[in-house]
Amino acid sequence: MRKIAVLGSTGSIGTQTLEVVRNNKDLEITALAAGNNVELLEAQIREFRPSLAAVWTEEKARELRIRVADLNVRVAAGMEGLLEAAVQPESELLVTAIVGMIGIRPTIAAMKAGKDIALANKETLVTAGHLIMPLAREQGVRILPVDSEHSAIFQCLHGENRGGLHKILLTASGGPFRGKKKEELKHVQVEDALKHPNWSMGRKITIDSATLVNKGLEMMEARWLFGVEPENIEIVVQPKSIIHSMVEFVDGAVIAQLGTPDMKLPIQYALCYPQRRYLPGERLDFGTLSQITFEKPDMENFPGLGLAFEAAKAGGSLPTVYNAANERAVALFLDRRIGFLEIPELIKACMDAHKVLENPSVEEILQTEAEAYERIDAKMRSREGGRGTGK
Repeated sequence: MRKIAVLGSTGSIGTQTLEVVRNNKDLEITALAAGNNVELLEAQIREFRPSLAAVWTEEKARELRIRVADLNVRVAAGMEGLLEAAVQPESELLVTAIVGMIGIRPTIAAMKAGKDIALANKETLVTAGHLIMPLAREQGVRILPVDSEHSAIFQCLHGENRGGLHKILLTASGGPFRGKKKEELKHVQVEDALKHPNWSMGRKITIDSATLVNKGLEMMEARWLFGVEPENIEIVVQPKSIIHSMVEFVDGAVIAQLGTPDMKLPIQYALCYPQRRYLPGERLDFGTLSQITFEKPDMENFPGLGLAFEAAKAGGSLPTVYNAANERAVALFLDRRIGFLEIPELIKACMDAHKVLENPSVEEILQTEAEAYERIDAKMRSREGGRGTGK
């Protein structure tokens, strides 16, 4: 029986993780943590019977305690609750499915407690990869990627000598606005950006896919996961999302992982690794698949991707600025306070204003995040004539 704790259980990855657990009777949930969706979390607690649950605010924790008073479950709150779930003695594997840099401290705590990590929180590696990867080696714990692209690369490298890896070919769908020019992108609405052609994901990551920032974040994550410099990571647009990523070896051989766009596949692979198990769902039909096409990414009309390569090459604290500025800008776009094209503009402004720290600590990473947030908030206050920032 593999015992699993899940951070972010009510989000897209979290709910699909629980679906995988539901279909594998030798997987057991020991802890669940969520933001503020108490109603769904209660239903999850009643089904999976964890011994610990956590929510973000003490107010929601009090509500949840009343809702599950008939069950043998302890309810915690805030960062303390996340940390308690991360280091819970009975769990073996921590699924980090929460969004944002809030995942850094629980991930580090879990690793120090000897837990393997099923990583779906890309911000942890984007901003703190220089701390996370050495710690994983030191503690002897495994980081098992859950993102479809990184899982694909992980699968392609399984059993291979990493010294033979020459290049990572990271695939992208191109998002809902593939082929559009800046003039057309000026007027896109939130609803347009949330219509991803292939994947069903959370709102923030769907917007990131539309701007191609998500691919920039994935590039930085891949750099740390697989020990490859940014110049050896190539972004390839594959619109049907059938090839999830590829690796090229020093002899020129290319290995790809293909499949239907279903996040349960990489989730199950991480939860059950190194086993492969049956997964219900669609299969690729090569008899009806007429072609697989490829394109180069459009960095002129989607400058967020080029900014990611700049941040990765500079290193230090600049990837944190890139990530934090994007988080705040996407929130503003979803709140209809800025236009779509202003997302990369705000990222660039924050990057240009930042003085890079070479080897930031966790505290310096979080301070850099706060400074990027404040820079954007100050800009918005000035623009909106002193009205509230909508935090």
